[in-house]
Amino acid sequence: MRFYLISFVLLTLGMQSCTSVGKTMKTPNSRVELNADDFDFSDQVEATAKSTMILGIDFSRLFKVESGSIGGSAASLLGGIPVIGSSLSSPTQGYALYDMMENNPGYDVVMYPQFTTKTSCPVLGLCLIVNHQTVTAKARLGKLK
Repeated sequence: MRFYLISFVLLTLGMQSCTSVGKTMKTPNSRVELNADDFDFSDQVEATAKSTMILGIDFSRLFKVESGSIGGSAASLLGGIPVIGSSLSSPTQGYALYDMMENNPGYDVVMYPQFTTKTSCPVLGLCLIVNHQTVTAKARLGKLK
């Protein structure tokens, strides 16, 4: 009798389930072709960002991160502005692009940013423990006509 009771309880618990409801909506695959004549370009602008990583953590940006990221597509969004022709290899590059866009409001596109990265380790050979990085980003910004 006890075996049947335990089996019934385990069977009842096994048939219980969690409910998960999800909705998905796809965006259309739209493509807009633009030419260089469709933009007013700025002169080359630059921005610099610094970071200090201790054991892989940037404590100065622990609670407030002002950064951008670049996805895998040719024209991807960085803080709402498309960045064309680049990929980020460190978070500090995203900080530099963020500063570039903050210092130059009103532009629609960041074109082919170039990065200069300087990394230093205060303790010789121990860059995994403490790492200072300075990134300078240079790019031309564009406004749609």
